[in-house]
Amino acid sequence: MAAQILVGTRKGTFIVEKSDGRWRPRLAGHAGAGSNFVARDPYTGRLWALLGHGHWGAKLSCSDDGGATWADAAAQIKYPEGAKYIAQDMYEDEASEYGVGWRISTKPATLAKLWVIGFGPGGRIFVGTIPGGLFESRDGGASFELNRPLWSHESRGGDLFGATEAKSETKWFGTPASEGGDFAAGIHSIAVDPRDPDRVLVAVSTAGVIETRDGGQTWHPRNKGMLLDHTPEPDAEWGHDTHFIEQCRDQPEHIWQQNHVGVYYSSDGAETWRKVSRPEQGVHFGFPVTVDPTNGRRAWLVPGRSDQERMALEGGLFVARTDDGGETWQQLRNGLPQEAAFDVVYRHALHNADGVLAFGSTTGNLYVSEDGGDSFITVSNNLPPIYSVRVG
Repeated sequence: MAAQILVGTRKGTFIVEKSDGRWRPRLAGHAGAGSNFVARDPYTGRLWALLGHGHWGAKLSCSDDGGATWADAAAQIKYPEGAKYIAQDMYEDEASEYGVGWRISTKPATLAKLWVIGFGPGGRIFVGTIPGGLFESRDGGASFELNRPLWSHESRGGDLFGATEAKSETKWFGTPASEGGDFAAGIHSIAVDPRDPDRVLVAVSTAGVIETRDGGQTWHPRNKGMLLDHTPEPDAEWGHDTHFIEQCRDQPEHIWQQNHVGVYYSSDGAETWRKVSRPEQGVHFGFPVTVDPTNGRRAWLVPGRSDQERMALEGGLFVARTDDGGETWQQLRNGLPQEAAFDVVYRHALHNADGVLAFGSTTGNLYVSEDGGDSFITVSNNLPPIYSVRVG
């Protein structure tokens, strides 16, 4: 059974531990600071927190004593001089068919958000940011470098280092998730193949899923089977609003995705995707998804209404579970509020490991199940808005 649940919130990092049969949260660090993502490196045991300070900007923080003390990481994430990206800013345009137009410009890259961290063997650590940079360390976090092949990928305009204006177009669009208000693309999902650390999948809002199999030297889209059915080009290769992906630990060819337009499942390592939404059962829109570590066909998600109405579906809060690769879904409601529930669960705020399933909401509610979701207990109703939940 998991010993800890790591929780990142708008006002600090919390650790939830079980004692005397009860889960109890405690503030473990970063009081008053936004803790976007907190996770344990499974290879070293070190805890990492991705912080967003209102005054001091984004910082990496780490702990080597289980969260008793924290310190700024030895190396911090910083874009190299000359790094630029193509930005697309929306404006009202009455002459346009959709009433909006886009201004294209080239902007210098400055760190707007540390969004997600992933780990591999041999000291490999990956950090995804807004505006769409993937930073890698091969020395356990002593240093980080921007992955230039992905940053300068042809899908986002090629190599713009030193460019003064956009000479090409980008297929990477924006997300409103940055702390500074910039509408720029962001990397929010990192899946390192446990069998081969040179194979890494990332997911981008908004572009889709991208893979390297040679340690980051080359990158290729992995969006086959996904449909942009709300656009004039539904089968476009790029522009997919993936909300989150998670890979099965023991069966890494099984990968799950919560997308803006539905739920997708791949059983061939993201070579192809199959849509497994069931709108009639409330399984369609949402942000998070988590996969059973040993059974790639088993997954959970927390559905929501829509991007405009970010709250639980009518009829109360529930977790959806599939045991057969999305062929069928079960609504799990036992122990969850079924009236006046307005919980929104962000993309990083649902997770499972070691027999524990946990999720938290923007209304400060934290729920835990120790039987696969058949029943839940409420751990807290009074935490700050929850950004991330990691079990173990």
